[in-house]
Amino acid sequence: MQLEIITPESKIFTGEVDAVLLPGLNGLFQVLNGHAPIISGLAEGEVKIDLVSSFERTEGTSKLILDDTSNSKVIRVAIKGGVVELLNNKIIVLAE
Repeated sequence: MQLEIITPESKIFTGEVDAVLLPGLNGLFQVLNGHAPIISGLAEGEVKIDLVSSFERTEGTSKLILDDTSNSKVIRVAIKGGVVELLNNKIIVLAE
């Protein structure tokens, strides 16, 4: 499934993922491939992203993306809140 994380300043991440763990307003929730459509508010916390393939940092990679030292297929992005929308296996996170 496709994931985009966007802030008012820039696009933080775009890519193929297997799963995303999000800080919802009422606690953490995970989105997997084939999940039903959803729109939800997000609280301050960390978005954990399980990638399809290993993460490789490039010159254009956002400094907000944190590598998970225990797993090269996992990255994390800290957010202050926002909204997530999932439709047809495309996740868009509008984050602060």
